[in-house]
Amino acid sequence: MYILKCIAQIGGLLGIALLSNKITQVFDLHFPGSILGILFIFLLLEAKIISLEWVETGANLLIAELILFFIPSAVGVVQYKQLIITNGASFGFVIFLSTVTVMISTGLLAEFLNKIGKGR
Repeated sequence: MYILKCIAQIGGLLGIALLSNKITQVFDLHFPGSILGILFIFLLLEAKIISLEWVETGANLLIAELILFFIPSAVGVVQYKQLIITNGASFGFVIFLSTVTVMISTGLLAEFLNKIGKGR
C-alpha cells in the first residue's frame, strides 16, 4: 500500500511539474516551470483544494532520495576539469556566498512567518 501511495503522489507531483513547465513554454514566461509548480502546489494546499496528506508521503520520499538527482550533475562537472582548475576559487566563493545568502534569507523568512503565525 505504501508503494502505491508513493507512486500516486509522485505521479501527481510530476503532473503538476509537467503542467507548470508547459505553461511557462506556452506563455513564454521568463522563469522556470518548477517555480510555477511550487507556487501551484502552495496555492492548492493553502486553498485546501488538496490536502497535505495527498502529497506528503511522495514528497518526503523524493526529499529523502534527493542526492540521487545530483549525481548526473556531479558526473557532468568532470568534463570541465580545466575550467574548474582555472576558476575553482571563484566558483567556490560564489557557491559559499550564495549558500550563506540562502541560509540567511530562509532564517529571516522563517522568523517572520513564525511571528505572523503567533499573531493569529
